[in-house]
Amino acid sequence: MTLTLPTMPTVRKYRRETTEVSSCLKYMIFGFNVLFWMLGLCILTVGVWAWSEKDIFNNLGKVANAALDPAFILICVGTVTFVIGFTGCVGALRENTCLLATYAIFLSALLLFEMTAGILGFIFKDWIKAQAAIGFQSFIIHYREDPDQQNLIDWIQEDWLQCCGIEGPKDWDRNNYFNCSSRDVGSREACGVPFSCCKRQPTELITNKQCGYDVRKPGFPKERQIYERGCLRAGEEWIEGNLVLVAAVKVGIMILQILGICFAQNLRGDIFAQKAKWH
Repeated sequence: MTLTLPTMPTVRKYRRETTEVSSCLKYMIFGFNVLFWMLGLCILTVGVWAWSEKDIFNNLGKVANAALDPAFILICVGTVTFVIGFTGCVGALRENTCLLATYAIFLSALLLFEMTAGILGFIFKDWIKAQAAIGFQSFIIHYREDPDQQNLIDWIQEDWLQCCGIEGPKDWDRNNYFNCSSRDVGSREACGVPFSCCKRQPTELITNKQCGYDVRKPGFPKERQIYERGCLRAGEEWIEGNLVLVAAVKVGIMILQILGICFAQNLRGDIFAQKAKWH
């Protein structure tokens, strides 16, 4: 009698297929851009809120100087930051090659714009200086009409550059409230300057909003406690004194943009390689 031994089942070894998509690269792009997404959303929200407070959405005729409106600038910056952060964040998380390509295109366009602006700014610096003077003049003219522009020019004069006017305090004669002829219509600010032109005293705890009254009158004491330097020259001196810092920040931003483009393209390549395995 022949005994038949039971055959042992064949054990097949399956090799676990590794993915081509780098998790480190994927979540690094996601984490970096989710911050930009939220930052852009916050900036956009503040800009829209500022415009709605001024009721510009219902009075579009006020948008004559929209390019100089801080609220409009916030809306533009917030929108660009939000879109770039959204495409990079969702594109990396969902491994969407279309969104990643859009993200890389946006960064490339922004990088090209910054490089072009930097080159043109160096070549046409006199024209840019003239445009800055025109923009600051518009701020002075509409100082009491737009609270955003008023706060911006006060910050420039008092906190940032410690200056007054474009070329000097006399430029505030362009404003109807500070013009010396406004004394005839009862303006208390006539022949004066805004408080942001005044030099803060070391012992001053509360800002004196009336410190600029009458400082440009002919009979006013010679020693005026206001900034005599114009903001245009002060801005030039600030750029010259911080040129290395400005250049370092600019180069750092451009390096981050180049890395973002490279990382997005590498992740797209990994996703395409993984899809090729499936087929």
